[in-house]
Amino acid sequence: MSRALHHLDLWVSDLSVGQDEWGWLLGELGWEADVEPSWVHPDGTRLFLERSSDQREEPHDRLRPGVNHVGLLTDERPLLDRIRAESSAHGWHEMYADRYPHAGGPEHTALYLENSEGFEVEVVWDPR
Repeated sequence: MSRALHHLDLWVSDLSVGQDEWGWLLGELGWEADVEPSWVHPDGTRLFLERSSDQREEPHDRLRPGVNHVGLLTDERPLLDRIRAESSAHGWHEMYADRYPHAGGPEHTALYLENSEGFEVEVVWDPR
């Protein structure tokens, strides 16, 4: 089986906070901690965190050119609800809560989260 994505590098302003927030979420989704600060998915895809050398005062703006958000998968529907219930205790804020779990449309089941730096993650339930 081939992978579509080899790795993703995310630059954060505070590596410790980033490790806590991303580490919790990725762990819930089955990613394993690797050489700090990185995680590996069972399919071999890797995610790396790095402290940005550009320490600007303005927050991350996902609406600027660049990556808008990261979409991650789960095949366990109850896990989506559990992540939703526990996310705020781990630095994540739910987006579009009034439309959960179909903020992306009636045929799309997902949870939209934003972390303390403004990075958005869409956790998509796909039972395939």
